[in-house]
Amino acid sequence: MSLPSTQRDVQRHDRRKGWATPMARPEIGIYLPHMGLPYEDVERRVRRCEDSGIDSVWLYDHLFAPGMPDHPSLEAWTLATALLARTDRIRIGHMVLCNQFRHPVMLAKMVTTLDHISGGRLSLGIGSGSIEDEHRRAGLSWGTFAARSAQLGETLQILHQAFSEERIEFSGEHFAVSDLPIKPGPTQQPRPPIVVGGVGEKYTLPLVARYADVWNVPTYALGDIEAKLAALRAICQDVGRDPDSIVLSVEAVMALAPDEAALPRVRELAEKRFGDPGFGLREAGLIGTASAVVDRLGELMELGFGQLVLFTHDRCSEQTLELLSAEVIPQLPRV
Repeated sequence: MSLPSTQRDVQRHDRRKGWATPMARPEIGIYLPHMGLPYEDVERRVRRCEDSGIDSVWLYDHLFAPGMPDHPSLEAWTLATALLARTDRIRIGHMVLCNQFRHPVMLAKMVTTLDHISGGRLSLGIGSGSIEDEHRRAGLSWGTFAARSAQLGETLQILHQAFSEERIEFSGEHFAVSDLPIKPGPTQQPRPPIVVGGVGEKYTLPLVARYADVWNVPTYALGDIEAKLAALRAICQDVGRDPDSIVLSVEAVMALAPDEAALPRVRELAEKRFGDPGFGLREAGLIGTASAVVDRLGELMELGFGQLVLFTHDRCSEQTLELLSAEVIPQLPRV
């Protein structure tokens, strides 16, 4: 696919055939924050997503619910494993795994194993960590963003080597691995798609250019997307990477109303829960009835987004999923 504004052929992952096969519409994902939900409720929501034609579900990776340390919250990797074992078609990923939580060698083994267990339905989102408090409580190193980004870069190098060569030989500032086999390798070829998010031009975009298959753009950065795309293209040129090989992704809050009468209530709830600027509710522009949401998703597709991960205002209620599957997804423009 091409990055904006030249994209015409959107691509998606097709298990066992790699993640660059043509598709008629972008991948539609659902972000499901699982704080306060027992496993049975999470599984029910994910199964409903699968039945609704949703392509993927994305979980968070935190030691406790952000800002709510006393709230129940299931561990992310164990949860993904259980969900992939209990579903048949839908992809599962994390938005995103925290690099400080798992040694890259163990992560490589975990990824390849779960990729086989799931029949090639795992997506690998990974980042440098976002919550200092959980690191401090757990006695994990936090450090500067520069240091965490450098550590993430080494992890990404190790993962690429593990997936392509089924063996790791690496010596860096943070990790040293000596002739360690990773067998079996992943079932997805060339690897499970690696998702890296963020728009920082000094640390994050160089990692995207070198190692990511999917670039997840924070919603709040949509207003500056052309400048960020230009920056990524320049970095890709510097490192010899074809920018057209990187799938453009966005995670955005969606408040879908069944009709105009319900719209004020839906808008009020969305603004109450996600009014903080970090959620990018205004920039996303996904508050409205089905027709309005279809129009806005079409605009994002025109910008070149091949993956749209929707953070519903009501945590995947039956009504929202029904509206999404019946009145939004079938009406998306064909590309």
